[in-house]
Amino acid sequence: MYKLFSTHLLNKLFFFIKNQINSLFTILFFFLLSSCISPKESSVSITDISNKKLNVLFIIADDLNCDIGVYGNKVVKTPNIDRLIENGTLFLNAHCQYPLCGPSRASFMTGMYSNQTKMTKNNIFLRNTVPDVITIGQRFRQQGYQSVRIGKIFHYDNPSTIGTSGIDDIYTWDQTINPYGRDKLEEYKINTLSPRRYGGTLSWMASGGVDEEQTDGIGASEAIKKLENFSNTGENFFLAVGFFRPHTPFVAPKKYFDLYSKDDIVIPESSPDYLKTIPIPAAKSVRSKKNQINLEEDLAKEIKQAYYATISFVDAQVGRIINKLKQTGLDKNTIVVFTSDHGYHMGEHGHWQKQTLFNNATKVPLIINVPGKDYISKISNSPVELIDIFPTLMDLTNIISPSHVVGESLKPIIENKSSDVRKSALTRWRNGYSIRTESFRLTKWDINGDFQYELYDHKFDEEELNNLALDSSYSLIRDSLIKTINRRIIQADMKPEGLGRQIENVKPTPRITNVTYGDIHNENGKRTYLKPINDKNE
Repeated sequence: MYKLFSTHLLNKLFFFIKNQINSLFTILFFFLLSSCISPKESSVSITDISNKKLNVLFIIADDLNCDIGVYGNKVVKTPNIDRLIENGTLFLNAHCQYPLCGPSRASFMTGMYSNQTKMTKNNIFLRNTVPDVITIGQRFRQQGYQSVRIGKIFHYDNPSTIGTSGIDDIYTWDQTINPYGRDKLEEYKINTLSPRRYGGTLSWMASGGVDEEQTDGIGASEAIKKLENFSNTGENFFLAVGFFRPHTPFVAPKKYFDLYSKDDIVIPESSPDYLKTIPIPAAKSVRSKKNQINLEEDLAKEIKQAYYATISFVDAQVGRIINKLKQTGLDKNTIVVFTSDHGYHMGEHGHWQKQTLFNNATKVPLIINVPGKDYISKISNSPVELIDIFPTLMDLTNIISPSHVVGESLKPIIENKSSDVRKSALTRWRNGYSIRTESFRLTKWDINGDFQYELYDHKFDEEELNNLALDSSYSLIRDSLIKTINRRIIQADMKPEGLGRQIENVKPTPRITNVTYGDIHNENGKRTYLKPINDKNE
């Protein structure tokens, strides 16, 4: 009786499936059928099942501006970063929240503004200011992902703390890897404008050897190993790879220097007269490095050549990682994010390095590549912020964002469902705030309660050299943007929902003394510096 009933039921089920067009029922039927088969007989592997969730490969370069091929630079060679635009969205108007490594990284890793993280200086541990925060990697860990850091994600004193964990957050990661390469071992050979200073001043060297000997080359090799391992285990992952370049010192194998002729390199001209047209804090920000003002043209070109060389070196490491991603097949279910912590001046406004509220320092490259037929290559000019990365990744992986995240998901832009998710991008530097819209930049400086402004029209002044704040023909635009920036500052100052404790005025940890091979100490133990006369780079 039972046998007859079962046969009859199966016949009806088969007849139903055979005569239906809806493929979902068919898929469900075979899934239920396969569940009755023993594990040895099943054709569905552990890897196949686990990989239905999207993984994340997060790649960040240090101090990288938008001197990249896909952003319109015709000199710098970045073929591997450029190809990320395939199935990717290129954000032309992305901006950091604070143009300094530590605060910027704390912001995008938590999805909050620096006013909310209470971090406006380097060398502050995240948990000392916001103990209860949930970071991107931590959130993925909560969802069963392996969260792995290679290199610099949170702050490092570059290069003094290379090879250590820097100012890391232990709750973000399941595993951390701290590469340490030839560039660190040969610091004493590096050219620098200030003896024994490399990170905070312009410094550079064409190194000997191969990519895999450099810190970032070793980091790329470690990332390749992890991708191979993830392809074998089927574990879902959030893999964060932080390159130390092109941050100073600009060190890369000589072959990357050979890509660039100094004859092709242009140093921007900047009249000191324009300093009189901008607020004093703005003028001070582009004159803060006294030994980097009015560099001789040949020296300036040599330094810019070195910066370009390190960009191409980083690009090559990105290529190695992406090639492995495709080789393993993980590219089919892995989101790739490429960005930087802030921009970088290369002589614009007569300034070198960062720490300003000009476009050169706030603007960052941002490419988000999402697998699947629903995602096509596109370019967006919408203002976006680095804190938008956190909710975007949550949205794309169907994970609920922590309630403290105040960034906006960029998924509607990526899916072509919206042209923008915000009208302006907000950046702070010390006592100044700046917003960037599609067409304008307004900067507000608080000088002992006296507010002064900068206004730039990007339609006619991409270099931001003509301050229109006092131009009567722009008064309506200026007044409207002032209302916007005031509202945005208030929002950025509000305590996010569910954050818990915020601790003010936390003192940075003492900086680690930079000790490298080649250091010489006198009889009293005081470190001196001596570069052998005959010591030449290989």
